[in-house]
Amino acid sequence: MSKIAILLLAAGASARMQGRDKLMEEIEGTPLLSLLCHRAVQTGLPCYVAVPSQTHPRVAATGSAHVIPVPKAAEGMAASIRTGIAALPDTTEAVMILPCDMPELQTQDLLHLATHFQGPDGPVLRATSSDGTPGHPVLFPRRCFPALGQISGDQGARNVLRSQEVQLVALPGQHAVTDLDTPEAWAHWRAGR
Repeated sequence: MSKIAILLLAAGASARMQGRDKLMEEIEGTPLLSLLCHRAVQTGLPCYVAVPSQTHPRVAATGSAHVIPVPKAAEGMAASIRTGIAALPDTTEAVMILPCDMPELQTQDLLHLATHFQGPDGPVLRATSSDGTPGHPVLFPRRCFPALGQISGDQGARNVLRSQEVQLVALPGQHAVTDLDTPEAWAHWRAGR
């Protein structure tokens, strides 16, 4: 399983947060980015985190994850995925791609998805909520890396997903679909805890 890398996407602009950085919002005194990097590292899998630059304030919150600066971060999620894929070691057999604005994802969720990996010829694995709603993370076998290295814009890897056999893997509750992009979403989520 150690041939699976986790790629955390943390190079976005938090454009809908009205001047706040959603990844530095605190949960129980810890920035969200620190929490997710820690949970990813706890899997024992190699972890990489895409950030806007080596000097960005978020770098201080990445813990022991390998930092990957994304020079064209303003382009959107595709730039982070392309840059992250290019930085992975040649021995990597699969990558689990994970946006960093998802506070409910736990170490156990990431391990659960990883245990479903069926090798180079197996399907792409996509996490869902307990009711089957598709979400994140998504685990791509190495055969998808060339296609992931060519994507553009802010649509992420949707086109690559459409071209592959995808197996859905349910995670507890809303873990795979809770993402917090706006101050209102943060307030609503915090009120429900």
